[in-house]
Amino acid sequence: MITVFGTGTGAPVPAAALAGARLVVGGRRHLASAPVPADAEQVVLGPLAPALDAVERHLKLRNPVVVLASGDPGFFGIVRALAERFGADRLEVRPGVSSVAAAFARLGLTWDDAVVVSAHGRELRTAVNVCRARPKVAVLTGPGSGPAELGAALRADARVLVVASALGSAEERVERVTPAEAAARDWGTSVSVVLCLDETRVLGGTALTVAGAGPGPSRWALDEDEFAHRDSMITKFEVRALALARLGPRLGDHVWDIGAGSGSVAVECARLGAAVTAVEKTRDGVERVRANAAAHGVDVRAVHGAAPTVLSDLDEPDAVFVGGGGRELPAIVTACARRARRTVVVAMAALDRVPAVREALTGAGFSCDGVLLQSSRLAPLPGDVTRLAATNPVFLLWGSRTPVSQEGVAL
Repeated sequence: MITVFGTGTGAPVPAAALAGARLVVGGRRHLASAPVPADAEQVVLGPLAPALDAVERHLKLRNPVVVLASGDPGFFGIVRALAERFGADRLEVRPGVSSVAAAFARLGLTWDDAVVVSAHGRELRTAVNVCRARPKVAVLTGPGSGPAELGAALRADARVLVVASALGSAEERVERVTPAEAAARDWGTSVSVVLCLDETRVLGGTALTVAGAGPGPSRWALDEDEFAHRDSMITKFEVRALALARLGPRLGDHVWDIGAGSGSVAVECARLGAAVTAVEKTRDGVERVRANAAAHGVDVRAVHGAAPTVLSDLDEPDAVFVGGGGRELPAIVTACARRARRTVVVAMAALDRVPAVREALTGAGFSCDGVLLQSSRLAPLPGDVTRLAATNPVFLLWGSRTPVSQEGVAL
């Protein structure tokens, strides 16, 4: 049997939990503070493989094994690796209070509506994108993905970072800082968790049935009249529906909306959980994007400038929608395709631009497909009669990057 003991936020390990153990596995600070039996083998947790091998060796001898972990070891913790290697039925888990729960408790905030994301041993960009998209996020940090790196990535965002260090110990610190202040400091190795908050929205909302990020919007491809726009300059909902299907925006993604206009695509991507940057060359358009985002209760970063010039200053996107561009369209699509990790979707009314856009996508290594969308909507006529009113035809092209395995084989 393997006993997995969560130390909680500074909670001492009782001697009874270790009595009779022949192997004790844990971090240096856990082992140093625990009453480990003198005759028990100790393995310091670093790389998992040596520790798991030691556990297997003792299990074969039917020796009791104790694993010490921080907080709740079943929450982004070692329980997953132990269960996969030895089976959940061989584990006795005694959880402590997680650092996430403790940090929110220190602030007097509920966290059933918070999103928890781990940056420990993972790409920081996912955590950054979640922080941009959601008002209440807990980030589990690691080397190279701590408060300073997170703050540097969020400098332009209206967020407060709460850095909780050494929770439950005599050295506990819970500090509120701006992203810029976080970026300028050396936080050491005692950080327990970082909370990223939009303080204007952390107390909003109603009681939840499902915890976490929520189920997402009940509908999408919203009607045009649900957005402020100028002279019908807006991506029609039929086009938006297919564009969203090809973009696949989701929590943790970063999406560009180039030539955003009203920002209808940007807002819809944000409603589906993505962090979104909307690029618009007119100042009134930028304000319109911001107003539409606020009206739908989402965050969209609106950038004033012309593509492709301003694109070099933007963080890398997972997906890109291009809805404007004029004569510069092929150059814009080329610049977007060089940066996009997954897909680029382009909407255009002019047939003459289709070949150049297709060449730009395939030239960047994307597979390319597309359709001509022509729709007719029901429209009333006098006398309680209905006709079909045709909308302008739109070409929609999309390029998809073929995923590659770690061995370099196309998936």
